[in-house]
Amino acid sequence: MTRLVVTLKPTPLATRLLVTNHEEEVLRAVLPPPSQAHPRAAATLLEALSLWFQEPLSAVLCADATGASSALGLCDGFGFGAKTVHYEVAVVEPRRRRRRLGTFADLRRLAQRGAV
Repeated sequence: MTRLVVTLKPTPLATRLLVTNHEEEVLRAVLPPPSQAHPRAAATLLEALSLWFQEPLSAVLCADATGASSALGLCDGFGFGAKTVHYEVAVVEPRRRRRRLGTFADLRRLAQRGAV
């Protein structure tokens, strides 16, 4: 069974989000950075997407050492992703290549690599 996959990449400037279902792109968004979001915003968004699609989802958190990742509240202090009835988070290390904001190809690759 292929799950809905939500890939999140927080940075100090923005949080990029890509949602795929069976390798088909469902949603793409550029949200404000974690510093401007409510502490429960990311968890609530994942729960809402799970409820909307009526299935548990896999979340891929592209985490780095800047602290932007932990600000989303989806992983603990040791770098392990959260797991609930609605979603399971896998934390992956980002690659250091820079890409334009509009392609989202890097998030697609992370979604395929880190899906649980």
